Amino acid sequence: MSTAPRLTALDSLHRSLGATMTDFAGWDMPLRYASERDEHNAVRTRAGLFDLSHMGEITVTGPEAAAFLSYALVGNIATVGNGRARYTMIVREDGGIVDDLIVYRLGDSEYMVVANAGNAQIVLDALAARVGGFDAEVRDDRDAYALLAVQGPESPAIMKAVTDADLDGLKYYAGLPGTVAGAPALIARTGYTGEDGFELFVAPEHAEQLWRALTEAGAPHGLIPCGLSCRDTLRLEAGMPLYGHELTTALTPFDAGLGRVVKFEKEGDFVGREALTAAAERAESAPPRKLVGLIAEGRRVPRAGFPVVADGKVIGEVTSGTPSPTLGKPIAMAYVDAAFAAPGTEGVGVDIRGTHEPYEVVALPFYKRQK
Repeated sequence: MSTAPRLTALDSLHRSLGATMTDFAGWDMPLRYASERDEHNAVRTRAGLFDLSHMGEITVTGPEAAAFLSYALVGNIATVGNGRARYTMIVREDGGIVDDLIVYRLGDSEYMVVANAGNAQIVLDALAARVGGFDAEVRDDRDAYALLAVQGPESPAIMKAVTDADLDGLKYYAGLPGTVAGAPALIARTGYTGEDGFELFVAPEHAEQLWRALTEAGAPHGLIPCGLSCRDTLRLEAGMPLYGHELTTALTPFDAGLGRVVKFEKEGDFVGREALTAAAERAESAPPRKLVGLIAEGRRVPRAGFPVVADGKVIGEVTSGTPSPTLGKPIAMAYVDAAFAAPGTEGVGVDIRGTHEPYEVVALPFYKRQK
């Protein structure tokens, strides 16, 4: 028997705006409101408003919360300052990536772990299983929050119209409590689009008033509502990995080119240390396939799972592919053999239904905003 998808606090509002809805990780979410390209370009040049309430918030509290998270995750959470955030991962004992996460330090002994929607229950269960022996508590707060995001170069101006919080002093990967359009919120300067922007964690009952206030404040700045479809093209242009595509349990952080998030120097043991030590040594002596960017010479779009080829042989696999509104060409991220990973490597193509389409190998990201 199929389970009905979960609805965010903004579900009726999305439908009133004519959104095309889709089932994503068990949630009914807006895929687009009108044109995916227009939504993408709005975020690149002006601003877009997203409902991200499907993300999974898990609160960890207690005197040993930092020590516990440093044991349960690959990062050194003990060095995260109050009001700051850190990108990290949770892995299995064999080093396989369970999920990539953002951890916010909310207080001296309080942290919020934000997991991807499709992995939230898995991450919650893993943390609950690992907390034994620590003076810390793991709490499922997924129902306690709605999450809105304002992304794009106009986002600071829009936010300043609805809050008196010190946005100028809010650094990238930091968060502070404040009031936004009359609602208490955690204001975080994080995002998944390659642009400046803010993510707003609020109680679900305040989500609609916040959305309407942001829409009104954003109107003079060209803000429009945006769905998950353009969120995917934006993150791909920015070279940001997506779980289930660039990150899986079959890969360690070193296989994914993200070994920098593993902090071997931190105090104490952590889950996966032994396997990740071996993975780091393998990466040094025999580099695994590397994640690269591919830009099409033609118009055919590569999709996840398509083989990457050179000299008549398969040398890798596409993990994500899409037409790029910013570049005006199809682009892809792919894991390829190290010998073919250098930007400008010639003779590389993608097998698209039996035809080897030529692609240029480039360094990631495809797009980087001007600061």
